[in-house]
Amino acid sequence: MRIALFSMEIGIDHKMPNYGGGLGILEGDILRSCADMRVPIVAVTLAINKGSLFQRLDDEGNQSELPADWRIDDFTTLMAPKVSVPIEDRVVKIQAWKYLMTGIGGYQVPVYFLDTNLFENSTSDREITYYLYGGDERYRLLQEIVLGIGGVRMLNALGYTNIRKHHLNEGHSALVTLELIKKIKEDNPEYKHEQIIESVRKKCIFTTHTPVQAGHDRFPEQLAKSLLRGFGNGEIDEICHGNELNMTLLALEYSEYINGVAKKHGEISRNMFPGYPIDSITNGVHHVFWTSEPFRKLYDACIGGWRKDPFDLRYVVSIPKEEIILAHAEAKKRLIDLVNARHGIGMDYDTFTLGFARRVAMYKRADLIFSNPDRLVNIAKNTGPIQIILAGKAHPSDTEGKELIKTIFGDIKRLKDDIKVVFLENYDMELAKLIIPGVDVWLNTPKRPLEASGTSGMKASLNGVPSLSILDGWWLEGCIEGVTGWAIGSVATDQSDDSKDAEDLYDKLERVILPMFYSNGGAWAQVMRYTIAFNSSFFNSHRMVQQYLLNAYFP
Repeated sequence: MRIALFSMEIGIDHKMPNYGGGLGILEGDILRSCADMRVPIVAVTLAINKGSLFQRLDDEGNQSELPADWRIDDFTTLMAPKVSVPIEDRVVKIQAWKYLMTGIGGYQVPVYFLDTNLFENSTSDREITYYLYGGDERYRLLQEIVLGIGGVRMLNALGYTNIRKHHLNEGHSALVTLELIKKIKEDNPEYKHEQIIESVRKKCIFTTHTPVQAGHDRFPEQLAKSLLRGFGNGEIDEICHGNELNMTLLALEYSEYINGVAKKHGEISRNMFPGYPIDSITNGVHHVFWTSEPFRKLYDACIGGWRKDPFDLRYVVSIPKEEIILAHAEAKKRLIDLVNARHGIGMDYDTFTLGFARRVAMYKRADLIFSNPDRLVNIAKNTGPIQIILAGKAHPSDTEGKELIKTIFGDIKRLKDDIKVVFLENYDMELAKLIIPGVDVWLNTPKRPLEASGTSGMKASLNGVPSLSILDGWWLEGCIEGVTGWAIGSVATDQSDDSKDAEDLYDKLERVILPMFYSNGGAWAQVMRYTIAFNSSFFNSHRMVQQYLLNAYFP
C-alpha cells in the first residue's frame, strides 16, 4: 500500500455504529471509491466498542441515548499483531480488527479498527476505544494518541512499511506526525531539525473539515506532556505552541499538502490559518451507495456505464421525464409508507414533501422553517399543501441541540391541524437512504459561513431531489438557480439573519417551488433531471478521489 488514511470515524454500514456524522460518512464514501478505482490505500480508525448513540425520543422530544447493540467481531477479523503506546508511566496495548471494503471490480481496501479493549490493559485503558468523541479532553487526547501513534505502529506491525503518504483527516490524527518524527530521528540520527521537518512533510497530507473554531482540538501543554511523557519533553516542546497542543496547527505544520473540503471552505481556512498553502477539494458522495433502488434500476437501463463512471450521469438529460417521475414516486412511496407505519400520521404520496435530516446542532438551524408558523400555514392553505419530514441526533453533551429538538416537537404539535410534520428518531445511514430520496425538496439552512461542505444535498441530487439551501459550502458551487435547485439568501454575504433567511425561504416556497410542483409538472421534472445531470456527475466521491490522486497522493 502507498497511502494510509487516518480518521477518528469511518462509516461503513449502519450495522457498524462506529461513526457519528458527516466525517465518518465521507470517509466511508472515499474508501468505497478507492476500492472501485483500485487505489492502493489502507485506512485506520478506532473500534468504538460501545458504538455511537442510539437515539430515543419521547412524546415531548426529550432525547435519551442507549448504547448501540453491536459486536465488532461480527463484521471484522482480529489480526495477530499487538502494539504498545507509552501513556504516562505505563504501556497501553492495542489490537486491530480488519474489514475489507470490496469495490465494483473485486479490489479490496483494508480498514483497520484499533482497539484497546484487551485483558492486558487496565479497566480505564480498555475504555479508551469505547465511545466516539466521549468524555473530557483527557479522554479525547488518549483516543488521539491511540489513533495517531498507535495507528502508525500498527501499520508497521502489519507489514505496511512502504507508506508514501499519510492522509490525516481533521486534527484527531495529527499525532501521526509525532511518531514519524521519532522514526525519522531513529533512522537518520545525522538529520538536522529542518531535514526532519521536511521528511515528515513529504509523508503527510492534511484535510481540515470544519470552519468552526470549536471543532479544532486543543489540549493544555501540561496534559500533553503528562500523557506523552514517554516521548520526552523535547519532542513535546517542538509540537506545542502557546502553552497548548493545537492538533490542527500540528497537522498544518507537518503536512506538504493541505486542503479544505469546498472552495469557500478553503478560503475560510486560509483566513483562519494564514501562512499555510491551503487548497480545496470539494467533497463528494458515493454514487452507487446513495442512489435508491428505483433510480439504480433506471440508470442501469438507460446509462450502462454509470456505476463505473459517475460522469456518465450527465446523460440523464436524455432520459424521458416520465421515467424520472416514476422512479421518484416509488422512492417517495417507500418513505411515506415508513412514516405512516411508525407514526400513523396519514401522510400521502401526492403532497409536496420537504425533508431536513442531519446532526442537530444550533448552527444548522433545523427550526428555521418554523420561524413564522402563521406564514407557513398560510402558504400551505393558499398555494399548496405541505408535509415535512425531519430527523437528526444531538450530541449527548449538546444541551442546546437537545432543547432544539424539544422546540421542534412543540412546533409539530402546534401545526398538526394544518401541516403534517414528523421527526423520525435515530437518524443513521439506513434511514438516510429512505428519507433523502423520498422527499420532493431537500432543505439545508446552516448559518453562514459555518457549513464546510455538506453532502446530504449531493445524495439528494443522485435521486432527482433538488435542494433549497443557504448559499454556503458545496451549494455555492452546485446551485444553478431554478435549474438544479434554489438558494436561500444572497451569495454576497457571509452573515446570517434568521428572520431574513426565513422570509426568503418562505418566498421561494410560495412564489416559485410550490406553484411549479403543483401546476407545472414538466418544469418540475426538468429540474429533477438537471440536478442529477449537473450535480451528481460532478459532486461524487470518484471525482473527489481523482483530485486527491492528482493533487495530494501522487502529485
